[in-house]
Amino acid sequence: MFISDSNIVLFGVEADYPMNDGSKCMAMIAAMPADYITAMLSMDKDDALVHSHIIRKDGTFVIQDSKVAYSDYFSVVREKQDDDKMEEAEEFITNLAASMEAGENYSDVLQFDGNRQQVYSTALANSEWYLVTALPYGVLNETVNSLSQQRLIATFVSFAVIATLLLLIFFRYFQLMRLQLQEVEESRQIALQATKAKSEFLSNMSHDIRTPMNAIVGMTAIATAHIDDKEQVQNCLKKISLSGRHLLGLINDVLDMSKIESGKMTLSMDQISLPEVVEGIVGIVQSQVHGKNQSFNVHVDNIEVESVYCDSVRLNQVLLNLLSNAVKYTQEGGSISLSLYEEVSPKGDNYIRVHIKVEDNGIGMDEEFQQKIFDSYSRADNKRVHKTEGAGLGMAITKYMVDAMEGTIQVESKLGQGTKFNLILDLEKAEIEEMDMILPAWKMLVVDDDEMLCKTTVEALKDIGVTADWTLSGEKAIALVEQHHKKEDDYQIILLDWKLPGMNGIQVAREIRRSLGHNVPILLISAYDWSEFEAEAREAGVDGFISKPLFKSTLYYGLQKYMGVEESAEEQDKQHMDLSGRRILVAEDNDLNWEVLNELLSDAGMKLEWAENGQICVDMFAQSEQGYYDAILMDVRMPVMNGHEATTAIRALERADAQSVPIIAMTADAFSEDVQKCLDCGMNAHTAKPINLEEVLFLLRKYFSVV
Repeated sequence: MFISDSNIVLFGVEADYPMNDGSKCMAMIAAMPADYITAMLSMDKDDALVHSHIIRKDGTFVIQDSKVAYSDYFSVVREKQDDDKMEEAEEFITNLAASMEAGENYSDVLQFDGNRQQVYSTALANSEWYLVTALPYGVLNETVNSLSQQRLIATFVSFAVIATLLLLIFFRYFQLMRLQLQEVEESRQIALQATKAKSEFLSNMSHDIRTPMNAIVGMTAIATAHIDDKEQVQNCLKKISLSGRHLLGLINDVLDMSKIESGKMTLSMDQISLPEVVEGIVGIVQSQVHGKNQSFNVHVDNIEVESVYCDSVRLNQVLLNLLSNAVKYTQEGGSISLSLYEEVSPKGDNYIRVHIKVEDNGIGMDEEFQQKIFDSYSRADNKRVHKTEGAGLGMAITKYMVDAMEGTIQVESKLGQGTKFNLILDLEKAEIEEMDMILPAWKMLVVDDDEMLCKTTVEALKDIGVTADWTLSGEKAIALVEQHHKKEDDYQIILLDWKLPGMNGIQVAREIRRSLGHNVPILLISAYDWSEFEAEAREAGVDGFISKPLFKSTLYYGLQKYMGVEESAEEQDKQHMDLSGRRILVAEDNDLNWEVLNELLSDAGMKLEWAENGQICVDMFAQSEQGYYDAILMDVRMPVMNGHEATTAIRALERADAQSVPIIAMTADAFSEDVQKCLDCGMNAHTAKPINLEEVLFLLRKYFSVV
């Protein structure tokens, strides 16, 4: 129902619905504004793609498109139809009317104003009205064409984006592939270099091992042939000993490198004395230096803390590698120096930073080799070093050990001008009560051609209460001594360097004795073994000797007996203890090792008993009287029961001396972890094979003085 004045369309549906008053309604009616329907069907839009009308069965409009000005839809069809298509229009009207009468949907194609349109008619529910919609093919084609163009553009854009992404991916993949190929090539080159280096290393090792072996075999044959010539035999034995030590060094390097590459090398942190470490290294190197007639200077400056925690074995090895290389690659008559100084550590008050420098004026090295000097199996390959023996592992091992100790090592070198290694270590201070090292306030004279050594020695003497003057030559020293004597202000002790320019220390001592007699103690200071010139020095009036480097403690203990300060009875006992009559139980499964050890220690007056394995050692100790054995020398690798097991078993025995008897490991297992394992199972100390007699005697005296 259309109400013209209010443009409202009423829709009614029969409904049997109860009312509030008890009656029933006939129908439910809904009112809807015509404008709303027009807007919903887009009848009022000029750019609408479709045209819609709501008509009755007779074709009259209920709601019509705003662009149509006719009273009924059938008239619109007839009016818009071309003359030659009028028959088709009438057929369309007839079919449409028939479908509406039958209540069916209808669809057909109709020509309007020269344009084909798709017309669709459908009945509206609960009414006698029909919705007729016409869609022009032209508009549809334009829309489809527009969509096709948009799709084509979108396709091209998508393709461009995909192609760009693919190009970027390909470019990145190409870069990664090129980097991987470069890495593969670099790895290949490194592998080739490593293979070449190891081949050269094996070649060098073959030569370097055969050289001392040939010397050992050859010298043994010569000694056998001249067995009645004592001097010749002694000379051969000396060369055999030197060759043996060199061969042992090569073997140790190879074993150390094997440990490093397998990641099994560890550090054993013990309390050590820096003076003892440095003095020991100097003692080892001085024979090499003396053999090449080289100058060797040792400087110690501002070392206030002498007891620290460190792996003494590894520190010894690092210093020995650096100094041995300096001797090896320095010409005869050249100079080598070792210097140490201390400064505050960035790690805190519980640490000190120690700088160690090893410098020589030897052959040096080029920049290319400096870049790879710390690589494994590296060795300079030129005519200057072909006669120099070595495995090419020493510096790689040194670098690894320094890194393990969280230190740094750097090298500076120039061809023909020498090399300098700078080593920096942060060492933890040992928690011990420092002894007051104070000497009488006497006046001393220090004579050395090394100005730095003179200054540092004077400072160290000042710290222990001694005032000292210094001079750089023997002639000036004699003049100063005579000048002070005339003033009745004599020096009360004189320190003379053995090697001085012009007059050496022995000549200076002889001249001073002529002038002053024997009232003033004269001591020689030297980094060399003084056994060769000791007799001459004593004859010239020298009272004693002090080894460089001159640490504060070295000066204190070296000077005290000449300045009225006696050593403690305990110290004297340790140094002069008589080992005669001491009974030692030796656990050793090798006959030759037992024979060597028995011969060496028997010469020192000790009595040795032999246990062929660990079980026999335990049984012999358990069956002996308490206190019968003064010490046990224990091998580690033995059949039946090894040294660790034997030590544990002895310590577990229920007798007083089972805990107190010194047990010293004497084994070829010489790595730091081996040492620690020996200590952990109850041993007191460790010494490595081949046997070092002086070290064994030192350890025995040390533990005999404690028991």
